[in-house]
Amino acid sequence: MFYKIVLIAFLASAVWLLWAYLRERKYRKKPFYNLAEIGWRTLTPPPVSELSHSMALVGDLGNNGSLQDDTILQSIQHWMAEVGPNSSIIFLGDNIYPIGLPEESNFKYANALQKLQHQLALFNEYQGKVIYLSGNHDWNKGRKDGYEYVLRQERHVVETLQDPTAYLPNGGCMGPVTWEVNDQLLLIVINTQWWVQAGYKPLERTPGQPYATSKEFFPALDELLKANQHRFIVLAAHHPMYSNALHGGNFTVKQHLFPLTFINKRALVPLPLAGSMFRIYRKYVGAHEDMSYPPFRKFRKRLLKILHQYNSVFYVAGHDHNLQYFKVKGNHYAVSGSASKTNFVAKGGRASFSHENKGFMVLDQYKDGSIWLRVLEPPVAVGEPPTLAFLKCLTPAPLP
Repeated sequence: MFYKIVLIAFLASAVWLLWAYLRERKYRKKPFYNLAEIGWRTLTPPPVSELSHSMALVGDLGNNGSLQDDTILQSIQHWMAEVGPNSSIIFLGDNIYPIGLPEESNFKYANALQKLQHQLALFNEYQGKVIYLSGNHDWNKGRKDGYEYVLRQERHVVETLQDPTAYLPNGGCMGPVTWEVNDQLLLIVINTQWWVQAGYKPLERTPGQPYATSKEFFPALDELLKANQHRFIVLAAHHPMYSNALHGGNFTVKQHLFPLTFINKRALVPLPLAGSMFRIYRKYVGAHEDMSYPPFRKFRKRLLKILHQYNSVFYVAGHDHNLQYFKVKGNHYAVSGSASKTNFVAKGGRASFSHENKGFMVLDQYKDGSIWLRVLEPPVAVGEPPTLAFLKCLTPAPLP
């Protein structure tokens, strides 16, 4: 009897896994739109000539090549030519893979520096604003000496662009810090890596503005949001608040069956029980970069408690290597982390849109007061403009 139960359980699991794999294979890498967004292609934003400001949101670009062979850099260049000087571009962390910018004696230094220089070369003639923020890879993947790495990267960006506010928050601090776009639009930058980083990290809002405890960060952010609740606020960070992807605990069937592929893609050793346990661990306990990791889970809970008090906040992050958009309790939450890598993202849930593909997001503010979200992906053919994968009006123009 016992063996029959085991056999039935095994067969049921095998059938379920096969069904899940076939379903995943059918829909994977295809864009997902929830029912409310299916008609997005019929939307028509104002013409480019009516733009007040355009903001590109680019996450996890750190595995980029040169402009000649990198389709995302080419798409960014096209966007810059389209929108002109009334624009800004925000890099959402993980700017250099795999460990940020090491010291010059490190054998990885030359390759890391070249990646960063390929990015910065885009802005030789650019008249808009460039802002970098840091992610876990920029802090040497969260290791204890990561502070030195992020300072080294910051110095290079600031010196190259000749702009002391080109890397925010300065000095590896927590933030929040602001950059004024115009009367309607405000950018706030926070350092979410601070909350999971090992080793030294400055307990400061900005250099020279110390916090007594890390808890003072939350009222500081709340005060900023309250003072600017009449504006549309873009809150930029590296770690997402909502995600249907890996750091939110979602795996592929292949990763479930072959968990060693997390270490090496060719390690196809079937360990379904270990895979199930690992999935449960990542979803409910979490590695130190997951949303479920206890320090980050606590931070996320407190942050969302503040954000849910307001409307018209657009929280955007990278970290997960895909494109996702959520609308939750009157605010907008986005993941724009696929500028150089892509990973699995599950369909449905709270997501309005998701896609496992390279790309980045753009917020367009128009003179009529409306604000639109665009998701741009590399073109099908070389030389063509980027592909529009999703469009949504976040703030309609006020009634006359």
